[in-house]
Amino acid sequence: MSHSLGVAIESLVAVLLMLTIGYCMLLNKRLKRLKADEQTLKATIGELITATEIAERAIGGLKHTVRDVNENLGTQLASAAEMSELLKKQLGECDNVVRRLSKIAVAARPTGAAPEPAPAPAPAPAPASVSSAKAVAAAAQAFSERRKANGLAA
Repeated sequence: MSHSLGVAIESLVAVLLMLTIGYCMLLNKRLKRLKADEQTLKATIGELITATEIAERAIGGLKHTVRDVNENLGTQLASAAEMSELLKKQLGECDNVVRRLSKIAVAARPTGAAPEPAPAPAPAPAPASVSSAKAVAAAAQAFSERRKANGLAA
């Protein structure tokens, strides 16, 4: 009896050792897969770090570019505002000149003459007997009538 009890215990230990060996083999396979995943994960993390550094450099460059553009745009806006003011003044002066020329043309026009509804053709060369003041007045009148005909009268 003691001999069969010893064989049974020995058999039980052998079966348990076989199960332990099988479980160790299963754990070994899982550990190998985990090591392979670890290497892949390390490579992925390295690529992520590289991409992050590149993105940070790009963002720094963009911030620098935005600062430069903002400064240039401010300068250009100030220049455009100055140019706009200058153009406003010049347009005002042009309107004053046109008004004065219109007044000169009206003053130089004979009192009995009626204004022409259509624009006058280009003036013919003035004879030598007409004074230069009358030629200027006639040119101013023709200019004024053209402006009025085009709807640009002041």
